[in-house]
Amino acid sequence: MIEFQHVSFGYEKNRQVLRDLSFRIERGEAVGLVGPNGAGKSSVMKLLLGLLEGEGQILVDGLPVRRDTLPEIRRKLGFVLQSSDNQMFMPTVYEDMIFAPLNYKLSREEAEARVDEVLARLGLEELKHRYNHKISGGEKRMAAIATILAMKPEAILMDEPSSALDPYNRRVIINTICTLPQTKLIASHDLDMILDTCERVILLSEGHIIADGPAEKLLQDRALLEANRLELPLSLVGRTPRNAAE
Repeated sequence: MIEFQHVSFGYEKNRQVLRDLSFRIERGEAVGLVGPNGAGKSSVMKLLLGLLEGEGQILVDGLPVRRDTLPEIRRKLGFVLQSSDNQMFMPTVYEDMIFAPLNYKLSREEAEARVDEVLARLGLEELKHRYNHKISGGEKRMAAIATILAMKPEAILMDEPSSALDPYNRRVIINTICTLPQTKLIASHDLDMILDTCERVILLSEGHIIADGPAEKLLQDRALLEANRLELPLSLVGRTPRNAAE
């Protein structure tokens, strides 16, 4: 579904953020992208969406990410931003959700049916006609996910989906992510959330892939995590750490 082939990128000349990245994400996989601040996690997502342009090749469902393919690429990818305030730009949840389907040339009847279907699946019917500036942070994060699902993307990119949420809303988000059938790439510092939602983890540090493997095994490797300025997930603290090489 997603493939990076020797991708490098830098915001400035001679200062690369990503260095020769190569990895594949198969259709239906849920992959966590972890690493310290400045590792390049957000840059990976922006490159996928064509918001940035680097060296090497990026493929989405076999299509190279280029200027002429971006409309088709962006129909395949849904991006849940870290800040829901930057994503929800219409007055109500309903207007935000129906915006993309109408722009994809669905009839209003078809678009409204899609909105109702997504809201029912997530149990968010009561948010449909609520004003975005009058709902809580957790509700807005759920509404942002609903907006992306109304687009029916084949893959979903999420940037820190659990940040700034209280424990209840964090658990709601985790449960929701686990039910989504799409291919998922989730960038987060919340390693407990990654452990709960992803079967595979890619660890980035200083623009390089340091490790790529099963989430439960990699996230128990205290030495590996601490060497890359990360902490063992709280749910694993007190357990005997495994070495990733075992």
